[in-house]
Amino acid sequence: MERELEEYKLMSDYIFLFDMDSTITRKEVLPEIAQKINRLDEMRRLTEATMRGEIPFRTSFLQRVKLLRDIPVHEVNKIVSEISLNTAIVDFIRQNSDRCYIVTGNLDVWISGLMKKIGMENHCYCSKADVVDDHIAKIVSVADKELIVRQFVQQMVTVGDGDNDSGMARMADIAIGFGGVREIAPSLIRNIDFAFYDDQRCADFLWKLL
Repeated sequence: MERELEEYKLMSDYIFLFDMDSTITRKEVLPEIAQKINRLDEMRRLTEATMRGEIPFRTSFLQRVKLLRDIPVHEVNKIVSEISLNTAIVDFIRQNSDRCYIVTGNLDVWISGLMKKIGMENHCYCSKADVVDDHIAKIVSVADKELIVRQFVQQMVTVGDGDNDSGMARMADIAIGFGGVREIAPSLIRNIDFAFYDDQRCADFLWKLL
């Protein structure tokens, strides 16, 4: 592994692209929100099926947002901004913010507080929504991670855990699966170079790539 690492380090100055849910956070965000309105079981079934690739992310995401759209946006933003984080990974991001980006399917209006908290408010690619009277009025766009990462011209390292991270993993120069919160999706396993199951070990490896 050390020899491989030295070969990778010789390639370029990487940028680092991170999934959000269960990579930066220690929990899946949407189930955490659903728990507040007693719809956790329904949300969990949709989330798990999506993670396994049984339901397309776009379809599932729209269904999951529909479950939560009656919650005021400011309340959701507060819940998300206070969610527990994988501190070693977040510390890496904070200390290398100029080279790090968040790529998530989550909604801009729900995650803005968290992005500001970790210093990524200007380095975040996500889904978009319009808000009227503090509620989701309509979904404007759903982020496609593979299409997003195709826009980057620098060599990149990607870190994620779910089925919808597989596309960006295929585009990466180094693809990392992170299973510290949940199992890495089978489709992602097939497209990664390394897997880590502890956020400190994952962060230690990222530091070695600088």
